[in-house]
Amino acid sequence: MSDHSKRIKYSVLELASMGVGSTHSETFKKSLALAQKAEAFGYTRFWLAEHHNMISIASSATVVLIGHIAQGTKTIRVGSGGIMLPNHSPFIVSEQFGTLGSLYPNRIDMGLGRAPGTDQATAHAIRPDRMKSVMSFPDEIAQIQQYFSPENSSSHVRAFVAEGTNVPVYILGSSTDSAHLAAKIGLPYAFASHFAPAQLFEAFSIYHNEFQPSEYLKEPYTIACVNVIAADTNEQAERLSTSLIRMMYGVLTNNIDYMQPPTDMTPDLKTLAEHETFQRMLKYAFVGSKETVREKTEDFIKRTGINEIMVASHIFDHEDRVRSYEIFSEIMKG
Repeated sequence: MSDHSKRIKYSVLELASMGVGSTHSETFKKSLALAQKAEAFGYTRFWLAEHHNMISIASSATVVLIGHIAQGTKTIRVGSGGIMLPNHSPFIVSEQFGTLGSLYPNRIDMGLGRAPGTDQATAHAIRPDRMKSVMSFPDEIAQIQQYFSPENSSSHVRAFVAEGTNVPVYILGSSTDSAHLAAKIGLPYAFASHFAPAQLFEAFSIYHNEFQPSEYLKEPYTIACVNVIAADTNEQAERLSTSLIRMMYGVLTNNIDYMQPPTDMTPDLKTLAEHETFQRMLKYAFVGSKETVREKTEDFIKRTGINEIMVASHIFDHEDRVRSYEIFSEIMKG
């Protein structure tokens, strides 16, 4: 890797994808097994997403899964990528993460986003006043910071378990809105370029130009997420990617199903993968051998100037997925 790449951290975004024929229990065991491997491979953090009402994704009770992963690992940081704050009460989030931060000191991260992580009907079922909460996202982040601050000890409303506990906050985004906010309040910024790459460069530009140092962060810190499907050969990786192509087709056609096992790359699937809608969403899907993925990763790091790269890997078979993360760690170690 280039010199800059050697300095940048690499991490995991886990969605606990449900393969056809798998149970939730098995999926959570595999997530933990992956986290343990990621720890051994030198990954910095293991973040869990928040999604609801999706048959193919089991990371819905994010906080519970963070506890499960942190309990079974020793050094890797574990956190939310992210908690969709408008779905929750800032006070309860503070108590939950304060508890996690007390159980696993200096290992818990709190990534906060404002998207619903689901469809509108489900979003309404989660919290009917959600839209009001979306508008007050900056205020709700400030509330959480207040609950975590030792100065809150003089307040009438206290999240005792959170006060003085070290749980860093990260702002998550998939558009430019969050870039302005992360810059204004001086927090690290993580961009969801693994599925919404369109505004990546504009968002980072805003964040760097408008960044104001805070007590939490002296200079900008950026994380970008990509999809990686790495295997020993380009052909193997292409075959593994057919599960992702099918999964994304289900998302785009509103026909979401369990992740399917890989198949040969058919002309139909190839045409799908090359369709502009697909290309728009999966612009940063690095599929191939170690050399192929290395080339794409180096180019991405150079162009974005990120401090950290986060990797999501939708691969059907657990061993194949672990191998993909292992190959990526070898790339990052140079």
